[in-house]
Amino acid sequence: MDRLTEMEAFANVVDQGGFTDAAKKMGISKSAVSKHVSSLEARLGARLLNRTTRRVSPTEIGLAYYDRARRVLNDAGEADALVTSMQSAPSGTLRVSVATDFGVNHLSPILSDFLKDYPDITVNMVLNNRYVELISEGFDVAIRIGELEDSTLRARKLAETTRRMIASPSYFATHGRPQKIDDLNLHKLLHYSSQSNGSVWKLTSPTGEKRQVRTAGWLSVNDGQSLLNAAIAGLGIAYLPNYLYAQAMEDGLIEEAMPALPVETQGIYAVYPPGRFTQPKVRAFIDFLVEAFSSKTNAGW
Repeated sequence: MDRLTEMEAFANVVDQGGFTDAAKKMGISKSAVSKHVSSLEARLGARLLNRTTRRVSPTEIGLAYYDRARRVLNDAGEADALVTSMQSAPSGTLRVSVATDFGVNHLSPILSDFLKDYPDITVNMVLNNRYVELISEGFDVAIRIGELEDSTLRARKLAETTRRMIASPSYFATHGRPQKIDDLNLHKLLHYSSQSNGSVWKLTSPTGEKRQVRTAGWLSVNDGQSLLNAAIAGLGIAYLPNYLYAQAMEDGLIEEAMPALPVETQGIYAVYPPGRFTQPKVRAFIDFLVEAFSSKTNAGW
């Protein structure tokens, strides 16, 4: 007889407290359930159930076997559900965490295309400028930019962006332009306040030396667009991704602070919970983002 069916019959007898109710749950005859349990006991060479005219209860060995059998049956059920789910159309609510500036400028404009492609998915996009705990806060996906912290989360690169120090022409006219990295200590710097290392700029000198600039900065803001606005207003030098300042630079509102420095490149990632199985709605969303952003890097993001 099938080993899994024998386990299922025995576990249902324990769960239901008897053969009659177990048979009803399984949709088979009482005699078939009894035959499965007897076959299991014969194969194991042990009595798993105490049978009386009034009740059925597991023996000590039976109780220990039941715990393991129930785990196996649950795993088998999850395996079946996994296959069914992977073949089903993506659906359900998708919770996405993304930085405000990136979400407003680059994710929101393309969401309509995603929702048209997947009408059974409802998107709940949360714009914030802090590092969310993906699993404990109930998010399915987070979009993160820059170096990823070590974690058990899975990540898929969507695109790359460059990062430069920028300021307004009026700032440079008043304060001068830094000629070397050490000169930045004499300038007014604008920082991200929501990042643990926001006041530390990792730069590369023209000779390839890796340097870190540490300063409290003149202004700290937890939003990239606000930092760009501050830089345009002449308040100082900001260190921002190209996708945020590209239009302002094209319009002549800002200039690069130190063009001689090598350009820093950052990855843009979709981060999602670990596990061998990715929910269809998450997989569909990430595949959509990969395709949507595939041309961004080559376009000078």
